Amino acid sequence: MNNVEKYARGYFMPPRQSLKWAQKEYIDAAPIWCSVDLRDGNQALIVPMNLEEKLEYFQMLVDIGFKEIEVGFPAASETEFTFLRTLIENDMIPDDVTIQVLTQSRDHIIRKTFESLRGAKRAIVHLYNSTSLAQREQVFRKSKQEIIDIAVDGAKLFLECAAQTEGNFQFQYSPESFTGTEVDFALEICNAVLDVWQPTPDNKVIINLPSTVQMSMPHVYASQIEFMSENLKYRDSVIVSLHPHNDRGTGVADAELGILAGGQRVEGTLFGNGERTGNVDIVTLALNMYSHGVDPKLNFHNLPEILKVYERLTRMRVGERQPYGGELVFTAFSGSHQDAIAKGMKWREEQNPPHWSVPYLPIDPHDIGREYEGDIIRINSQSGKGGVAYVLQQKYGLDLPQGMRESLGYRVKDVSDKLQKELMAEEIFAIFQESFVNVNEPISFVRYRFQGSDDYSTIVTVRIDGETKELEGNGNGRLDAISNALQTNLGISFSNLVYKEHALEIGSGAQAISYIGVTDANGVVHWGSGVDADIMTSSVKALFSAVNNMNRRA
Repeated sequence: MNNVEKYARGYFMPPRQSLKWAQKEYIDAAPIWCSVDLRDGNQALIVPMNLEEKLEYFQMLVDIGFKEIEVGFPAASETEFTFLRTLIENDMIPDDVTIQVLTQSRDHIIRKTFESLRGAKRAIVHLYNSTSLAQREQVFRKSKQEIIDIAVDGAKLFLECAAQTEGNFQFQYSPESFTGTEVDFALEICNAVLDVWQPTPDNKVIINLPSTVQMSMPHVYASQIEFMSENLKYRDSVIVSLHPHNDRGTGVADAELGILAGGQRVEGTLFGNGERTGNVDIVTLALNMYSHGVDPKLNFHNLPEILKVYERLTRMRVGERQPYGGELVFTAFSGSHQDAIAKGMKWREEQNPPHWSVPYLPIDPHDIGREYEGDIIRINSQSGKGGVAYVLQQKYGLDLPQGMRESLGYRVKDVSDKLQKELMAEEIFAIFQESFVNVNEPISFVRYRFQGSDDYSTIVTVRIDGETKELEGNGNGRLDAISNALQTNLGISFSNLVYKEHALEIGSGAQAISYIGVTDANGVVHWGSGVDADIMTSSVKALFSAVNNMNRRA
C-alpha cells in the first residue's frame, strides 16, 4: 500500500519487560465483570436508548449476573441524570449490585456526578483524564506535571464530595488513552492518585487501564498491564481493571492476556457494542472461559433471548459469525464438517463421556439455548450425505442406510445448486419422499397375498400402463418370493437386496418405514423406501420403489 512510511508504532513498551504472564496456560477464575453497555455501548448507538429501554436493559444485565454495571455519565445530560435517579429513588438496584458512573476530572462535572448519586447504596465513581503523548501534545498542550495535577485535583475533590454526599462510594481512576501513554508516566500518575485516596484492603481502589484505542499486538498490552500490576503502590488495596477496545480486532485477546498479566476486572459490553469497532465482547470472553471448564459467573443459558432483547433495545444487529451469539457460528455447511459432527454426536450418545468433545463444536450449543435442529447442520450445495442424513434423523426420525445417504445427498446437492439456496429440513424431506418413498411408476403395487406357510408362494397384483396383472412367485422368504415374482414375470433383473426397517412416527399415527437397495446388471445400487402401518407392506412398497427407480434410470 502507498504511504506506509507515514505510520509508526505509537505505543510504549514498559521500561522493564517481564513475560511472567506468558508462562500461564489459561484463565483459571472469572474476573470481576463490569458491564459498560449503558455508557460506552449506549453512547455509540445511532439512536441512544430512552429511559424505559435503559431500565429494561439494566434488568437484563442484572438477570445475566453482572454485579457491577456502569449506568452512565450523569453530568453529561438530563436523560443520564434522570436514569440514575430513577434507579436509586425507585429502589431498582439489587443489594448485591454496584452501579458505576463516569466523570471527567473537572470540578463542576465531579460535583454534579456526586449530586446524582445521593442515597446510592453502593456506587463506583470513575474519575478519568487523558494521559497519552498525543493528547498532551495536540489536545491539551500541557506538560506531564500539569496532567498529573488535573488527576490529583480531581482525586482530592472526590474525597471532599464523598464526605458531603449520602451514599457508599468506591473510587476508580483511569489514565484514559493508557495504551498511548509512556508506561512509566502512567504508573506515576496512577500512584499520585493512589497517594491521595490512600486505599486499604478494606477500602480498595480500582485502577482501570483502558486500551482506549488499540495500538499494539495483544502481548504488548499484557506486558504493560504486568508492569503496572507489579509496580502500583498499595497493591493489596488496588483492583487492576482492564477496558479493551477493538480497533485492531483483538479486544478479546487483549483482555485474556491482560488477565493473565494481573488484570482482576474487565469492563466490556454484550456482543462488543461500543464506539468505532466496539468494546471487548464479554459474551465471547465469558464463554471462552466456559469452554475451558471455568465458571464465568455470568448466565448465558438462553443466549438467543438475550440477543433478541439486545437487538431490539439497541437497534444493532449481531453478525452471523459473531462468536457464540451469531446465527451461523454452530452451523456446518461443509460435507466433511457435517459428517464429523454427526459422527461425534452419535459417539457421545454411545459412550456418554464426562467431557464435551465434538468435532467443530467448542461448546454444546444446548448450554446456551441453541438447538441442534436447524442450528448445527444446514444444507446447501456444499453439503454432504452425512449432513443430509443427520437433518432427516433429527427432524423426522429417519435412519437411512449408508448407501442410500449418498444417493439422497447427491439429489439434495443438485437441487440446492440449481436453486442457489439453502434447503430447509422440510424441503429435504420432500426431496426424499418424491425420490424414494412409495414410488409407483412405472410398476404400481396394488396388493399381495401369500399361499401356504413353508414355501412362501405369493401372488402379487400390479398395474402397468393401466393394466392390472397378477404375478406369481416363490422364494425362501416372503420378500424374496415377491422379488422373484417381479423378476420372473416382468423380465427384469436385480440382485443383492439391502434391507433395513424401523418404526417411524410422523403426524398422528405410528408407522413403519423400510429401505431397500437393489443392484442392477451394471453393479449400480438403486434405492427405494416404503411407508405403511404394516411392516411387511412397507417392505413391499420399498422394493417396488427401488425397482421403479432402477427402471426409470435404465
